[in-house]
Amino acid sequence: MDLMSGFPPKPEHLVTLANWRKPPFNRWSFHHVCELVPSASISHADRPAMLPQGEVDLGELVISHQGRKLDLRGWLEETFTDSMVILRRGKVVFETYSEGQDARTRHIWMSVSKSVLGLIAGILENRGSLNVDAPVTDIIPEVRGSAFDGATIRDLLDMRVGILFDEDYNAADGTIIDYRKSHLWDPREVGETPTDLRSFLATLDKRDGQHNARFHYVSPNTDLMGWVIERAGGMRYADLVSELLWKPLGAATDAYITVDRFGAPRCAGGLCATPRDMALLGRLFATGGKSADGEQIVPESWLSDILENGDPQAWADGDFYELFGGADMHYRSKWYVQRGERPLVFGLGVFGQNLVIDPQADLVIAKASSQPVALDTDYNALSMAGLAELVTSLG
Repeated sequence: MDLMSGFPPKPEHLVTLANWRKPPFNRWSFHHVCELVPSASISHADRPAMLPQGEVDLGELVISHQGRKLDLRGWLEETFTDSMVILRRGKVVFETYSEGQDARTRHIWMSVSKSVLGLIAGILENRGSLNVDAPVTDIIPEVRGSAFDGATIRDLLDMRVGILFDEDYNAADGTIIDYRKSHLWDPREVGETPTDLRSFLATLDKRDGQHNARFHYVSPNTDLMGWVIERAGGMRYADLVSELLWKPLGAATDAYITVDRFGAPRCAGGLCATPRDMALLGRLFATGGKSADGEQIVPESWLSDILENGDPQAWADGDFYELFGGADMHYRSKWYVQRGERPLVFGLGVFGQNLVIDPQADLVIAKASSQPVALDTDYNALSMAGLAELVTSLG
């Protein structure tokens, strides 16, 4: 389909707020999000970090999955990859872009956005602006009496809030639809009263368990955490990301994040950035939180805490244990960690967004995709099989 081509495009080629997350329309929309949803800019560095080219031969790479064998190109196509950048010891050893995209194209990273927020929280905590052990309601009293009452900032960061919320990406009605409308990701019906994200958060008043117990994946936790960060940091979220992370990192291109009608950021999934800049961000785990020129951006102790201090029992009792095949993992400060002598840390977003880091090998893979379904066991397994083979081959 020639999506959004013509003046105007034919009705069947139009990408709209009603279809932008559905195939095939997401193959266009995922790198044109700011044309569909209001967004706030995240300014890049005045002096971008240099990413020299390196060399690696992936021509013999074979990815085995469910009795099939794929070469790298076949795997990229079958996982609907829009772009991918691999950094090895700070050098770009592989990058690819689909039609209409290049190194400056900003793609939506869905829930990898949460992982970026996790780093901002660590910076603020190190500066004394944020106490992660404090009750949420100490900073956001507006949610007193809601399901968040009694939860701590750490519970928000680790997805251990005992809140009743069904993260069903295929739902056609219910609370998740109200959630999407509140942050302008779904259209409102004619005559429907406008809502907003912060007001929506205060309406979540049902519990389904204890706080600080199982891993329970609820995206509104992260949007509330964005509100916490704005109040603690004294700036709107997009500006905090720019000043504390994007500029010091040496990001080469402005990022942006979707916002609601009052400017509240969709921290749970609305970040749009280039894979090069996302790979640069992921490399902080390999450099101890330092930029390419040696500036300490994220405290090394915060990154070590992510790698070492998550609760594997909370993970085993939680929502994604089966999705990852019962692997020995934990979730800490919005990052997934595959445990072991050589841990891997990664961010994961629906529709095939991946940011994978092997800190010991100084290896980062940033993969942006537009898979036809939001969350699927087979697609996730195929994606992880290829990423694991790349880590093994290059690490």
